[in-house]
Amino acid sequence: VQLQASGGGLVQAGGSLTLSCAASGSTLSSAYMGWYRQAPGKQRELVARISSGGTTDYADSVKGRSTISRDNAKNTVYLQMNSLNSEDSAVYYCAAALYSRPTSDAGTYPYWGQGTLVTVSS
Repeated sequence: VQLQASGGGLVQAGGSLTLSCAASGSTLSSAYMGWYRQAPGKQRELVARISSGGTTDYADSVKGRSTISRDNAKNTVYLQMNSLNSEDSAVYYCAAALYSRPTSDAGTYPYWGQGTLVTVSS
């Protein structure tokens, strides 16, 4: 499975972004998908995840202002983020687990995209 993350960029505080993660090589319809982020000097952290059945889960830091969704027909997962602030600045990665249910531990996702940089200016 190859994952291609896109949609990052420079955005002003209070603005919005939608990140996309397109897959090739395998269908994502039965996969667990996650979005992680890593800021300089910090550990990679789970931002949001979605099960094959559409159940979602969010980090407290983004809950209420972010939405993870999937379009199985396009083999793509999205992360919409609103009310962005400087603490959202990071490289965002999408990840997939096809054959087993992952935990919040990044190590339980075998497949990763290359990351897309989000920079929020104040």
